[in-house]
Amino acid sequence: MSATARKKAPNAEDIRARKGGEPLVSLTAYTTPMARLMDAHCDFVLVGDSVGMVLHGLTSTLGVTMEMMILHGQAVARGLEKAMMVIDMPFASYEEGPAQAFRNAARLMAETGAGAVKLEGGVEMAETIRFLVRRGIPVMAHIGLTPQSINTLGGYKVQGRDDQAEAVLADARAVAEAGAFSVVLEKVPQGLADRITAEIPIPTIGIGASAGCDGQILVVDDMLGFFTAFKPKFVKRYAELGPLAEAAIAEYAAEVRARTFPAAEHVFADQAPAKGSRK
Repeated sequence: MSATARKKAPNAEDIRARKGGEPLVSLTAYTTPMARLMDAHCDFVLVGDSVGMVLHGLTSTLGVTMEMMILHGQAVARGLEKAMMVIDMPFASYEEGPAQAFRNAARLMAETGAGAVKLEGGVEMAETIRFLVRRGIPVMAHIGLTPQSINTLGGYKVQGRDDQAEAVLADARAVAEAGAFSVVLEKVPQGLADRITAEIPIPTIGIGASAGCDGQILVVDDMLGFFTAFKPKFVKRYAELGPLAEAAIAEYAAEVRARTFPAAEHVFADQAPAKGSRK
């Protein structure tokens, strides 16, 4: 056994215990290489159903399937050692009722090794959250803007302004009382996010909410600037990799057409190199 023991990845109770402490750091991941890059820096990594839009070109998350989530969950798990993995339950995999939710949550965890599932909804999902938690499934809740409900919400709008605030607050209280170990607040006004964070006993994870939340999450492709035509207000670009990648692809294409790639150093000689040579 190594003299230096590997740090154990946090679990749901570890995340819950961070309430009011050092802010929790999270990003989405869908592939092994990206998971490896963020493993040392994130407390938990979310395999988000946003994969449908980010990697598969879907116009919403509604077309994401259990099979897609399992495939990407398995890929992300191969890249993580230090961070906890949370996986989204896709649309129509839990809304029918607690029994359906348990079957699909158990499958997601068993087939990917995820430490918890995330599901959308507040008051209406409290019974399901309670059912899952009592049967050993840690649940991260998600309220405010819930992308799987986009057709009933009427678009990707801020949730909780004016007369909506009490409803969002009720959702937060309901998921906390049901046993969720944390809750994502998406596109919620700053003041309401701060109030929720102060009033409920579980960590709040903001995305378009407030710096006062107990943690933050972003879609990694957004914050790295892989997309140039789409930039939500709440996203800070920490890099602009999209234009860099496109420029590199254009340079490669030009060199192929000019027959300057591959060059001599990229091809193999007709005769094998002498024994001991590195060429």
